[in-house]
Amino acid sequence: MGEFVRLEVEDGVGTIRLDRPPMNALSAQLQEEIRAAAQEAGARADVKAVVVYGGPKVFAAGADVKEMATWTYQQMVDRSVSLQSSFTAVARIHKPTIAAVTGYALGGGCELALCCDLRIAGDNAKLGQPEILLGIIPGAGGTQRLTRLVGPSRAKELIFTGRFVDAEEALRIGLVDRVVAPDDVYTEALALAKRLAAGPAYALRAAKEAIDRGLEVELEAPVDGLLGRAQRVRRTTHVAAHHRARGVVDVGGGHHGIHEPDGERLVGLDEPAGEHQVLGLRGPDEAREALGAAGPGDDAEQDLG
Repeated sequence: MGEFVRLEVEDGVGTIRLDRPPMNALSAQLQEEIRAAAQEAGARADVKAVVVYGGPKVFAAGADVKEMATWTYQQMVDRSVSLQSSFTAVARIHKPTIAAVTGYALGGGCELALCCDLRIAGDNAKLGQPEILLGIIPGAGGTQRLTRLVGPSRAKELIFTGRFVDAEEALRIGLVDRVVAPDDVYTEALALAKRLAAGPAYALRAAKEAIDRGLEVELEAPVDGLLGRAQRVRRTTHVAAHHRARGVVDVGGGHHGIHEPDGERLVGLDEPAGEHQVLGLRGPDEAREALGAAGPGDDAEQDLG
């Protein structure tokens, strides 16, 4: 247990409780204690879900600017890496995580809330990334996680202006998932966490990992592959629609061809048999059946376009 952060465990739920009055400013020590608490919560078998809570008055009002004012440039760079890694420790908890937000969640405080899977806010909550007003940018994942949550255009507007978002707007744009009375924030977060803690732990872990990793996957290559497959589907169905294939025969080498009654071979399925898997066709019989279903008047290309 740290001086400013403690992990409280009850009924399968671990609460990472920030307690550095009056504003839970994210000092270097507090950051390290968040990291330690997150790692412990992730490792403990009796913790099935996690709530991150700053107390009834404030979640976290951002970095400790007074402490930062004493740092050299080199120290600032080093500490930014540590801040990122401490928040990443929260994001990497492989169990469901919920931020219980009351009052201010600004700068690093907002970024900490963004590290959680879900966010329940009091109707008095104020969230934002005001770093631009100090001539800097969000340095602990805000530019990435905020963008993925609310979209690039809205994220840019919030980060460019540094303005605060109230609870109602935060709910409307998807920055938080639920708004309740301030006195009910922790109770609601705890109830949801207990419900998740009672669920199938490994399935929840797999779902979280699949969603989180899916956001990081490079989309260009898969999209190119899908376009290529779509073109092959369009070409094949176009032939089927206009030629009413009477049969599909193996022409050797793992290839299949479409033949008219007079034996003239048409362009169509003359591709490696493996390509039939793309179309859901496993061989000549299935290909014949699929092609026979497409009449001369069927506009298969239009349907797939």
